[in-house]
Amino acid sequence: MKKRIAIFASGSGSNAQKIMEHFKKHRDAEVAIVLTNNPDAYVLQRADNFEIPSHIFDRNEFYNTDNVVNILKNLQIDLIVLAGFMWLVPQNLLAAYPNKIINIHPALLPKFGGKGMYGDYVHKAVLAGGEEESGITIHFVNEHFDEGEIIQQSRFKIEKGDDLEMIKFKGQQLEHQYYPKVVEQLLKKMKTL
Repeated sequence: MKKRIAIFASGSGSNAQKIMEHFKKHRDAEVAIVLTNNPDAYVLQRADNFEIPSHIFDRNEFYNTDNVVNILKNLQIDLIVLAGFMWLVPQNLLAAYPNKIINIHPALLPKFGGKGMYGDYVHKAVLAGGEEESGITIHFVNEHFDEGEIIQQSRFKIEKGDDLEMIKFKGQQLEHQYYPKVVEQLLKKMKTL
């Protein structure tokens, strides 16, 4: 039986798209559902383009019910992949999927992580900090923003004259290159729930 992936995203979903592409014709794994807290998220269109079902939830459903956990259990999800998902994962979901929820962060953690550190906020902080390099961190998710065990980091050099858009571009190149591969490696190592 194929391993099954659930993707959580809040926005455009470019990383979600790369993962959907990677597993579209995969022998051993598939993206089974895309979930979002944003009814206007472009990731819903991306999921539709791949004929992957989606589920939109609100804050109450996510934090005060077991609906989301039950959806994932019913679909026999093996791995949860956060791809630009902006909310802290609640305890019931962490308990149901221990060490089976991963996230990607657009900087080299532990630097430039934590609440409010996402997207351009991270890149602006990296620039303001005068860093000589930045990169991405793929990590397990726990009850705190960006503090779970690190799975992989990839780096790029910040050249003199690199602006926000260039840093963002370099980071996204690494994200799109490595995130689907790391998902695949984790699934290969994983025993079913």
